Parts: sequence; C-alpha cells; structure tokens
Amino acid sequence: MGRSGAEPAANRHVDRPRLAYVMSRFPKLTETFVLFELVAMEADGYAVDVYPLLRERAAVMHAEAERFVGRAHYLPFASLAIIGSQLHFLVRRPRRYVGALAALVRGTWGSANFLLGGLGIFPKVAHAARLMEADGVDRVHCHFANHPALAGFLIHRLTGIPYSFTAHGSDLHVDRHMLCAKVREADFVVPISEFNRRVILDECGKEVSDKLVVIHTGVDTDHFRPAERDRPADRPFTITCIGTLHEVKGQVHLVNACARLAAEEIAFVCHLVGEGEDRTLLERAIADAGLEGRVVLDGAIDRNALGALLAETDVVVAPSVPTAQGKREGIPVVLMEAMSCGLPVVASRLSGIPELVEDGVSGLLAEPGSAEGLAAALLRLQREPELRDRLGRAGRERVVAEFDIRVNARRLAAHFEAPSDGAGASRVASGGSAAVLEERR
Repeated sequence: MGRSGAEPAANRHVDRPRLAYVMSRFPKLTETFVLFELVAMEADGYAVDVYPLLRERAAVMHAEAERFVGRAHYLPFASLAIIGSQLHFLVRRPRRYVGALAALVRGTWGSANFLLGGLGIFPKVAHAARLMEADGVDRVHCHFANHPALAGFLIHRLTGIPYSFTAHGSDLHVDRHMLCAKVREADFVVPISEFNRRVILDECGKEVSDKLVVIHTGVDTDHFRPAERDRPADRPFTITCIGTLHEVKGQVHLVNACARLAAEEIAFVCHLVGEGEDRTLLERAIADAGLEGRVVLDGAIDRNALGALLAETDVVVAPSVPTAQGKREGIPVVLMEAMSCGLPVVASRLSGIPELVEDGVSGLLAEPGSAEGLAAALLRLQREPELRDRLGRAGRERVVAEFDIRVNARRLAAHFEAPSDGAGASRVASGGSAAVLEERR
C-alpha cells in the first residue's frame, strides 16, 4: 500500500520524526521558501515526503527541486487506488471519515472557493492520509493557510497524525473561512510575521496565542552574498524587480515611477523578472510611457541566473500593493535575497515588510501604490552611492541575523521534535499505537 516518498539521506537521523510536506503546487519557481526549507530539513537529517495538491508544470525549474519532483506524491483527483482509500476509511473508521467530511462542509460553507476546492481535494487527501500512515509519517507540515492547511486538518482527523501550517500572505488575508478550526486542531501554527500573528489573533482570539510561533521565511545567505562590483562610470543605474507579474506585486507602479526618472533625465534600466497574467498590461504601460528598452520584461529565470542579474543590479524594488480582492504580500523573499547580496532595497510599507526593511536603516519604504514615493526613493539612491552602500551592508546584517533559511528551518524543526499536543501525542510517543487502536473502532 505505502510508497516511500523520501529516499534515505546519507546523514539521515533515524530517531527524528518523518515529515510529510503539503503545499498548493510544486515545484513553483517563485516559492523558493518552500523548496529551500525542504532542502534544509533533509540536510539536517530528516526524511521528507512531498505531497503537492497540484503539480506545477513550468518551463523553468530550480535545479534543487529535481530530486523532490522525482519522488513527490502527485495524486490524481480520482483513481481506483483513491476509491479504495475511501472504502478503507468508510469500513474501518466511518465516524472519522464522515466527521472529517462534515467538518469540511460546515467550516467552508459560505465560501465557494474553499467549499468546492475542499470537496475536490477530499478524495485525494484521504488517499494521501492512508499513504502517510502506511509509510510511518510522524508529522505533517503545510505551507499556506488555505487548502494545504485544510488538507492537514483532514489528514489529522482521519489518522491522528499531528499537523502544523505556515501562514504567508494572500492565503491568510483573502478568505479566512475555517481558519480558526485549523488553528485549534493544529499542533502549532507558523505566521511568517508579527503582522500575520496579529491577524490570526484578531480572528481567532487570544486563546490560540500559545499555538502561534513566528518564524520568518529565509534565504541561503551563503548562496546570496555580496558580489564584487566594478561599476563603469557610464553604466546606467540598474533597477531590478522580481516576482509574478500580478497586481499584488505592483509592477505597474514601478513603471510609472520609472517614467518620473526618465523625466529627470536619469540614465537607468529596469528589469522586471517573472511571468504572469499582467504581462500584456505591463507591456502596454511600458509602451505608453515610452520606456521600451529602458524597462525590460525578462521573463522567468532560475536562481543561478537571478544571482548573475543581482550582481549587476544597483537596487531591488518590491512595489507591493493590496488588491481589491484582499490579496497582499507577506514578506517577499526577493527582498531577503537582495539584502543578503548587500543590495539596497525599496519596498512598500505593507504587511510584514517593515519587519524586514527598517526605513532608512536597512532599506527605504514607500507608501503602497505611490509611484511618486518609489521615484523619490530611487532618485535618492541613484544620487547617493554612499547611502546605497550603507543600506546594503545593514540589509545583509539583518538577513543573516534573522532570515537565514538554515537557522529558521532549525527553529521550525525544534517544534517537530517537541512532544505533540492533543490527539497526536500518543501516536508520536508510541510509534503509531493510536492509529492501531482507532482501526478497531
């Protein structure tokens, strides 16, 4: 029945809990925080199974993702094996199966996205639960508070395996149906910022405060490190913006800011790195502003190509904005990568971003959606190279101290090592006896 998804690593510690990670899509190019957390966990000797809800098929993939893709549990929405798992739970644990399904419907009622999406993934999640149990998974960790956390909730209801989840950005801010139920049943919850922690407390009450552990996402500070820069005097001021081409990333406001730089007769080039639904809109905005050749759409690139581009960059900009639908950034990892490289950054004063970028100390902040504010910050950095150097050094120090992926993965791992709270406790302590007892009910 079981298929081992995690090959034993050379330095695997057999006494450590076996982990199963659930995420929306994998491997998603922009979600390096998921990929390199997996890499860090395996490097520390954990066996890690990967259970994406959907398979991401992209033209560009980070090289580090290949080994996970090769063994990930990509499950269809329906198959004979999935039907078999429904029968397995209906026969052996009917109360748990029906109770989990009822909790899903009750908790997501009123949200078409959550209800229909939850019903759509329920059969494959039940099958995943059976596979995890057969493979001896001890802990489930989910990235994102929406459907992945719902999957963790269902797996816990079906098997008793303890789960936790990380709450990032739009997954928490757009639709909070069933959030409090997920938090209450989770072993612990990881808001990636104090801002997100306050959102959860406001929604679910102070009684869940002990379950909330703020752990920042992070970057590989050895890979992203300051490069030697020999800047020719005639080289244009180079601006880079990295992210999915989507309204929430705010690239159109950066294009408008670049128009202001052009009006000041600044010699510059701006790279917009990424792909997405707003590409046509941005092409039109660039053309309307007469910035062809000065604002360049580079498309999607992998981590190595990004490193080469950052080595030629003077400033990285993250002009994030909240959308009308409630989407908003958490703390963009691209800011951490840039700051780790010793580059100055300009970002929006939004969500958890000020927890990374202290205005005037480790970067510059502008009001969300303010092309004027972005342009003013960029003009200041273009004219003051010593300010660029000072902010870049301080930004590097900030990331190394609080946003290193290995350090923060170990903080997360410490919670995996701790005794589980509630229904999962006996299972962790006894190596699965709780599941055996439940089989008899």
